[in-house]
Amino acid sequence: MTNQLDRPEIAEALEAAQHRNGGYLTQDAMRRVAAELAVPLHHVHGVATFFPHFRVEAPARHEVRVCVDLSCRLRGGATFLDDLATLAGTLPAGEIAVMPVSCLGRCDGAPAVSVDDVSYWRLDRDGRDRLVGALRTGTALPVPVAPVPVAAAHADPYPSGTPRYAALRRLAVSGDAASVLATLKAAQLRGMGGAGFPAAVKWEAVRNAVADEKYIVCNADESEPGTIKDRGILTTAPHLLVEGMAIAGLVTGARRGIVYIRHEYAPETVILRQAIADAYIEGVLGASVAGSRQVFDLEVFVSPGGYICGEETALLEALEGRRAQPRLKPPLPVFVGLHGKPTVINNVETLAHVPAILAHGSEWYVGKGRAGAAGFKFVGISGDVERPGVYEVPFGTTFRELIDGPAGGMSGGRVLKAIVPSGASSGFLPARLVDTPMEWGALAKAGSMVGSSAVVAVAEGRCMVDLALNVARFFARESCGKCWPCRVGSEKLVHILEDVTRGQGDGARLGTLDDLALTLRQTSICGLGQVVPAPIASVLAHFPDEVAAHVRDRRCPSGTCTMTGANG
Repeated sequence: MTNQLDRPEIAEALEAAQHRNGGYLTQDAMRRVAAELAVPLHHVHGVATFFPHFRVEAPARHEVRVCVDLSCRLRGGATFLDDLATLAGTLPAGEIAVMPVSCLGRCDGAPAVSVDDVSYWRLDRDGRDRLVGALRTGTALPVPVAPVPVAAAHADPYPSGTPRYAALRRLAVSGDAASVLATLKAAQLRGMGGAGFPAAVKWEAVRNAVADEKYIVCNADESEPGTIKDRGILTTAPHLLVEGMAIAGLVTGARRGIVYIRHEYAPETVILRQAIADAYIEGVLGASVAGSRQVFDLEVFVSPGGYICGEETALLEALEGRRAQPRLKPPLPVFVGLHGKPTVINNVETLAHVPAILAHGSEWYVGKGRAGAAGFKFVGISGDVERPGVYEVPFGTTFRELIDGPAGGMSGGRVLKAIVPSGASSGFLPARLVDTPMEWGALAKAGSMVGSSAVVAVAEGRCMVDLALNVARFFARESCGKCWPCRVGSEKLVHILEDVTRGQGDGARLGTLDDLALTLRQTSICGLGQVVPAPIASVLAHFPDEVAAHVRDRRCPSGTCTMTGANG
C-alpha cells in the first residue's frame, strides 16, 4: 500500500471514526476506514488494536486512567487509584471504569489522571476530592490546569527589536548551509533525546543523500516516566522548534517536516499548531520561505499512544500507517527513513537549540556550559522535591545544584536517598553521587547517561526494590511484543521482583538476573528491551543491603512491601 502525507493517515482516520462513534471503533467503522483508504481490513484492525488510544469495545460513561509510574507512585498515585476504584464500586455498572495507565507526561504535577482523555495534574488533596465528587454526582468536571511556561532565558534568543526567525531568514537569503553545519559542529550540539549523537553529522548525511524527497521529523513523543522537558519547550517557545525544523529543512533539502507528538499533550498541541499557523502568516513556512525559492511545509501528527513510539523507527512505522514496531537497523533513517527516503529525526530540545546557536554563535553556546559540557540544558525534575518542573540550567550543572536550587530542595526537608538521572531507563544512582555533573562523560563513568534529562529525586524512606519493580512493570507493559527476548524477558523480570517484594524471593532466582540482562541487551531489537534490566541492576549495585533484607530476612526496611514470608 502507499501512504502519502497529503491524504488521511490510517491513525488519523481511526481517530476521526472513534470520535464519531462515541469513543470506540466498531467493526463497521473499521470496514469504512479500510474502504476509504483502500487498505485491507486486517491491516486497519491491526493498527486499531495496537495503539492504546484506540478502543474496540464501548467504554464506560467515564473512563478514568490513573498514572502509576515512577513520579506518580512517589506522589500518591496508588492511593488516588484506590480512591477512584472505591468510588467506581459504589456506582452502577458502566458508569465509571478506573484503570492504571502508563506515564501521562505530567510528572511535575503528580499524581496525574486522565478522565475521558483529558489530563488532570497539580491536584492537591482538595482538587482530588473535587474531581472525585464531580464523578460521583455526575456534575461538570473541573477545568484542567493550563500548561505553565518555563522560566527560560533563551526562549527568545534574538536581541530586542529583532524579529523572530532571523536565523532562518538569513539562511533563506544566503543559502549557506555549509556555514550552518560548521557552526552546529563547533557548538557541539548533540541529540537531546537520549542517544547524544552529533546533530550536524545527522543533518549532513541527509544533505549529502541523493533522493527526490527528504523529511525532517521531530520526535515529541516523550513517554518515559519522568520525561517532561520537551513539553516545557512546546509550551514556552514553540517558535524555536518551528524555526529549528525549517532550518534543518533548508540545510538538508527537505521540503516537509512532521512533528510527532503524543496525544496526551493536547494543550501543547494547540499551542504548537498556533505557532505553525503564525509562521505561515509571517511567511517563513510554505512555498516561499522568507521570500526565497525554498519550500518547507510543517504539520503535526498526533500519536495514538505507546512508549515504543519514542523509538525512531517505530515512530516512522506509525507515521506510515502501521503498528509502531521497531525496524532492524541498518539501514539508518538518515539513508532509509520515512517512506524509504532520507530523514532527519531529532527531538524538540535539539531542534530548539539551533536558532539560539545561529543567533549568537558557537563560542557563545559552548561558553554557557560547565564541567566540559557545551551549552545550556532543559531539565525536568520530579519526585520528592518541593518544586517539580522544567528548568533551563547550564549543561554540566550538578544534581545537587538542580535539587537545592530551582527545585527548591527535598520536599518536607527529607534526605535524598537516590537519583534517577534520566528517566526510567537510566536506573538509580545513590545520593553520594549527587555532585555528579549532568554531562555525558561524567554520567557514563557513574554507570548512567544524560539521556532525556528526566531527573527524579527519591527520598529516604522509599523502597528501592519497590521502585525497581515499578519501572520493570512499565517496560513490560510497554513492550511492543515484536521480539521474543523483550516480550518474555521483561515479564520474567517482573515476576522475579514481585516475588522479592512479597518475601518469596531467593538468591538463586536473583542470580539468574545477570543472564537475563545479558540476553535482553544482546538480542532485543531496540533500546526498550536493552534497558529493561537497568533499574534492578542499579539497585543491586548501589543498594545491595536493601535487596538482601528482602531476600534473606523477608523484611522491607521501608515498610512499603507486603511481605508474606516463606517461599511458596
